[in-house]
Amino acid sequence: MLLWFVVLYLLASIGIGVYASSKVHSAKDFAVAGRHLPLHIVTATVFATWFGAETVLGISATFVKEGLHGVVADPFGASLCLILAGLFFANKLYRMNLLTIGDYYRVRYSHAVELVITLCIVLSYLGWVSAQVKALGLVFNVVSGESISQPAGMLIGAAIVLTYTMFGGMWSVALLDFVQMTVIMGGMLFIAWFVSAQTGGVGAVVAHAQAAGKLDFFPRGDYTQWIPFIGAWLTMMLGSIPQQDVFQRITSAKTEQIAVRGSVLGGSLYFLFAFVPMFLAYSATLIDPAVFADLLEKDSQLVLPTLILNYTPVFAQVIFFGALLSAIMSCSSATLLAPSVAFTENILKHFMFKQMTDHQFLRAMRITVLCFGAVVVLFALNTNASIFKMVENAYKVTLVAAFTPLLFGLYWKRSTNQGALLAITAGLSSWILLELFSNAHVPAIETFCAVWPPQLVGLLMSITGMIVGSLLPQRLGGHLPEEPTHAFLHHHAASLTDHVAEPVHHHPADHHPR
Repeated sequence: MLLWFVVLYLLASIGIGVYASSKVHSAKDFAVAGRHLPLHIVTATVFATWFGAETVLGISATFVKEGLHGVVADPFGASLCLILAGLFFANKLYRMNLLTIGDYYRVRYSHAVELVITLCIVLSYLGWVSAQVKALGLVFNVVSGESISQPAGMLIGAAIVLTYTMFGGMWSVALLDFVQMTVIMGGMLFIAWFVSAQTGGVGAVVAHAQAAGKLDFFPRGDYTQWIPFIGAWLTMMLGSIPQQDVFQRITSAKTEQIAVRGSVLGGSLYFLFAFVPMFLAYSATLIDPAVFADLLEKDSQLVLPTLILNYTPVFAQVIFFGALLSAIMSCSSATLLAPSVAFTENILKHFMFKQMTDHQFLRAMRITVLCFGAVVVLFALNTNASIFKMVENAYKVTLVAAFTPLLFGLYWKRSTNQGALLAITAGLSSWILLELFSNAHVPAIETFCAVWPPQLVGLLMSITGMIVGSLLPQRLGGHLPEEPTHAFLHHHAASLTDHVAEPVHHHPADHHPR
C-alpha cells in the first residue's frame, strides 16, 4: 500500500509538471515563470528552497548526535540567508530585470567576472542536487522494503524530477512547491502530534533534550571554539545568497514588494518547520533507545524512516513519506533548474552561441537540464558523503567567490572590475590552498584550519581583495561612470534582457535594437 501511494504521488507530480508546461512559451517563462507569481506561491517556493533531504534526514540526524550547536549552518544560517536576501538584496536585484544572477556580474563588472562566478555557482550545485538524488534513492529503498536498491531508486527519482522540470521549468517548480509545501506542513505536524503521544508530550522531549545538553547553541570555549562556529554559520547564511535558485525565486515574483515579503516569510517558515524533523528524530531515541543508538552509529539518516516504518500505523507512514517526497522533489527540481539556466544564459549564450533565438535558447536550457541531471546522478552514485555534509559544502565556493562582488557591487559605488577579479582570485586561491594542504595532512595547516575554517579565510581574503583592488590604480578596466549604481545597472539591464523581462518604459525613441 505504501509503495503504491508513492507511485500515485509521483504520477500526480508528473501530471502537474506537464500542466505547467502549457504555460511555458518563452525562455522567460521557463526561467522565471514570466515574473507572474503571487505572494503565496513565492512564499511556498522560497520555503521549499531549503526544505529538502538535508532538512528532513540530514539536519535531524545531526541534531540527535551533536545538538543545536551542530546545526548552526542549517537551519539557522539557511533561514537567515533567505531573510537577509529579502531585506537587503531582493528589491535591488528585482529592479534590474535580469534572467540569472550571473547577468548581474556581467552588467556590474565584466564578462570575465560573469564567466568565473557562473562556473563557481554551477559547480556548487553538484553536491546539493546529488544530496537530493541520494535521498530519493533512500526513500525508494525504504518504502519498497529494500526490493528497490538505493542506486536504482536514485535513477528512478532523478528520471521523474527531470521529466517535469524539463517540461515546465520554473512554472512546474513553483506550482509543485505550493502543493508540496501544503503536504509537508500538514504531514509533518500530524506525525509530530502522533509521535509526541508516545513520548509523554512535547514538553517531555524538550526537557530530555535540554538535560542531555542538546539545546546548547553557543560554544562555551574560547576563540578556538567560536571561530569555527561563526565560520559554519556564515558559510550557509552568506554563501547561499548569490545562488541562482534564490535569485530565481526573488525575480519570479509579480512585484518587488512580493519578492521582498515572500523571501522573508518563506525564510521564517523554514526556520520554524525545520525543528519538526529534529523533534521527531530525538523522539525516536526516547521511544527505543537501544535500537536507535545502534542506528545512529551505522547510518543516522535512517533514524526517521525507521521510526515511521516500525512505530506508526500505515496511514501515518503514507503521510510521512508523502511529506518527505514533497520536500525532496520540490528542492531537487529547483536546484536542478537553477544551474542549468545559469549555464545556458551566462556561458553557452554569451561565450559559445551568441546568436540564439528565444526558441533555441529555450531548447538549450532544456537540454542543459538533461545533461546536468545525468552528471548529478553519476556523482551521487559514486560518493559516500552524508546528505548534510554534501549540502553544507555546496556553499563554500560561492561564499569565497561570489558573495563579496555581489554585496560590494550593490552597496559600494567605488567597487570596480579590478576589485571584483582580485576578490575572486584571493578568495578562491586561499580557500583551495588551505583545503588541499589540510587534506594532505600538513600538521601546521591542519592545526590552523581546525580554528580558522578555509572558507572563512577565503571570505576575509575576498573582502580584502575587493577593497584593495578597487582603491588601487585601475589596470583591468571596469571604471563605472559617475552616476548612481542603480541607474547604471538599470540602464544596461534593459538593453541585455529584452528576451527575459518586461520592456522598460522609456520614450519610444529611446528603444533601440540590442
